[in-house]
Amino acid sequence: MKRLSFVVSLTNNDNDYQLEQAAAAEKAARRWGVDVKIIHAGNDALAQSQQLLHYVQDSSVVRPDAIMFEPSGGTAFPQVARAAAAAGIGWVVLNHDVDYVHELRRTYKVPVFAISSDHQEVGKIQGQQLAALLPNGGTVLYIEGPANSSAAKDRTTGMMRNKPANIQIKSMRANWTEESAYRTVSSWLRLRTSLESHIDVVAAQDDSMAIGARKAFQELGEGDRARWLRIPVTGCDGMPRTGQAWVKNGTLAATIFIPPNTDLAIEMLVEAFKNGSTLPENRVTAPESVPSLAELAAAGKKATRAAGA
Repeated sequence: MKRLSFVVSLTNNDNDYQLEQAAAAEKAARRWGVDVKIIHAGNDALAQSQQLLHYVQDSSVVRPDAIMFEPSGGTAFPQVARAAAAAGIGWVVLNHDVDYVHELRRTYKVPVFAISSDHQEVGKIQGQQLAALLPNGGTVLYIEGPANSSAAKDRTTGMMRNKPANIQIKSMRANWTEESAYRTVSSWLRLRTSLESHIDVVAAQDDSMAIGARKAFQELGEGDRARWLRIPVTGCDGMPRTGQAWVKNGTLAATIFIPPNTDLAIEMLVEAFKNGSTLPENRVTAPESVPSLAELAAAGKKATRAAGA
């Protein structure tokens, strides 16, 4: 059998989770003896659609055996998906809710499936982390991902369902990058009402945005800077060299480990192409709290006693 070739399209190359997605894909490619080409969309859905169409329709390039992608916007490109499947190209959607997988699997013989973390579970854990950090309640500055992101929507839903009623949420949006969160939080901090706000925890839907918020706090005047930098900050993604390292050194109070899934997607594609294995339509991976919720609750109670003293 010829050597398999896959295209991996990621949303950007300046987010720690997306970088880990790329690294996981390259490692899996070496393990399984396949070729991968990694491309980035620069958080631009139109550009991503055009990039994918290039590999489906352009006769000047060698067509890959499969394309896997994490959507940069609110659409998972159903027309491009059908064109790819019709051309004999496998199609894998990462970290996004789609409704066309069953149809494509019924119509075409190529591997088609979706694989994602359980983003509502991510939100549930974040709500539980907030409960642990604020046993007596409080106000959280919550930095969400883009409004058209199904992952961001699911994380918010899970968090809101699981946070205690005595925790209030003040939301703002950024675009999964440190720079976007830095700009959003910096703009908010320029409002007089923001500096008069009492915020007990800052929680971001990914670690890069959490760091962007801290960067904005560091640029405040001396008195305000010290106050805001004392506020616990949490994130999501929990990559070993970034989020988990930031928890260990105290930059973040907590994160949520969300396993990369490009490596699992490659393994599943290899099984399908080489062994004819029947793949599930949807595969879900499980996130986990870093540190554990028990450890976080103990730290939260300790901080509350210290504040009371």
